[in-house]
Amino acid sequence: MLEQMTGRLETLSSALQLRAQRQQVLASNIANVDTPGYVARDIDFNAALQNALTGQRAPGLAQTSAGHRAITSSEGLIGSPLAYTVQTQPSLDGNSVDLDQQRANFTDNAIRYESTLRFINGHVKTMLSAITGQ
Repeated sequence: MLEQMTGRLETLSSALQLRAQRQQVLASNIANVDTPGYVARDIDFNAALQNALTGQRAPGLAQTSAGHRAITSSEGLIGSPLAYTVQTQPSLDGNSVDLDQQRANFTDNAIRYESTLRFINGHVKTMLSAITGQ
């Protein structure tokens, strides 16, 4: 019974973490709009969420010896590696950031982040009502 109640919270928690990480990636793209040679990055949210829910992590560097240090990377933050975005407007300096597209993605992700927070709050309120018997 407890697993059913917390299962949805775990899913929403993973989605919230992925949304926050995607927001950081999109903000980085916007900040580097004038950086020559910068290639825009993004997270495949659906694949990353699926990987996070199944407990898979993105492939990274393998430790082939016990003496090796574990390396953490910004890639594969939760479940999926960062991908390069498709360049929509060619530029002479090699920068692939489409500012209008990045702003739209940033706004869309922010709205989805807020709605995920509202779902979590609603779920917690429902669970508290059930527990207190109101």
